[in-house]
Amino acid sequence: MLTMRENMMAVLHGEQPDYYGDFMPSLDFALDPVFMRDRIPQDGQIHYDAWGTAYCFKPGAPGAHPVVNDETAVIKDIENWEKELKVPTLKDLDWSAAEAKAKEVNRKEKFCALFSSGGIFERTHHLMGMQNAFINYMEYEDEMAAILRKIADYKIEYFRLAGKHLHPDVVFYHDDWGSKQNVFLPPNLWRRLIKPLHKEIVQAAHDEGIMFIHHADCICQPLVEDMIEIGIDIWQGTIPQNNIVEIQRVTKGKLPMIGGIDGPKIDIEHITEEEIRAEVRRAFDEYIPGGPFFPSIANGCCFRKWNNEIYLDELNKYGHQYAQEHPVK
Repeated sequence: MLTMRENMMAVLHGEQPDYYGDFMPSLDFALDPVFMRDRIPQDGQIHYDAWGTAYCFKPGAPGAHPVVNDETAVIKDIENWEKELKVPTLKDLDWSAAEAKAKEVNRKEKFCALFSSGGIFERTHHLMGMQNAFINYMEYEDEMAAILRKIADYKIEYFRLAGKHLHPDVVFYHDDWGSKQNVFLPPNLWRRLIKPLHKEIVQAAHDEGIMFIHHADCICQPLVEDMIEIGIDIWQGTIPQNNIVEIQRVTKGKLPMIGGIDGPKIDIEHITEEEIRAEVRRAFDEYIPGGPFFPSIANGCCFRKWNNEIYLDELNKYGHQYAQEHPVK
């Protein structure tokens, strides 16, 4: 019997696993001082992170959300950004708690993981608001490129420090590049501004021996070949609004993915147990043949308790059944 870590690596490498399923339970997070400094309490109040961005994490919400308006925006005048942006320091942080946690992780059973939110694109609109960010990307490309450079340098330094202190196996990195309808930026603009810096960030992680899992629960289909060129090891959050089968064909299975199960479709009232189970099985049947694939809901779960219990039960049962009935040759 394979350990959870060994089983996930078997799927990743196209070898015979004991079961197929979500990659995420194999991650054991060592919450480092950079993450903890920016952590927002779930109390519905406004709090500020180290970059000066206001966030609110409402009870019952899936996560904290930026609250950026004319009053709270860090960058109010794009032509004056150098005076308005204060990049947080990464010096003199206390890594001791994270180091202790990293040493406790059973690395035969699981991966020691970092949680890195606020990728370079997300950080720009957290600093100035989504609408202003879109305008500035189109009208002030040079200024946005300079801001992105500052954010990327911060991320690179952070990964070097994390490698030194924790020797993590994996980073779970957030940067949503689109919606359920399309990517946010025109692909050519994204390739000019985001792609080269993101490649540096991925390389910095790889230099420290860290696998790079990129979370983007959105449309990324126009960028998938770029994601391979960047060096992303796994794309997590692959929603079925992407044509996943076509992505697998275009990328020749070189972009492992986590997702494929339509969470909002099954996380509703007045749905039958069989409808939930059928959606789970559909993702296995459609996507596993196309290359390394880990069926899951993009955000990891259903929020309704009963729906989630059925989802997890079918994920486990059909994951084992599929591996037995479809041996790797």
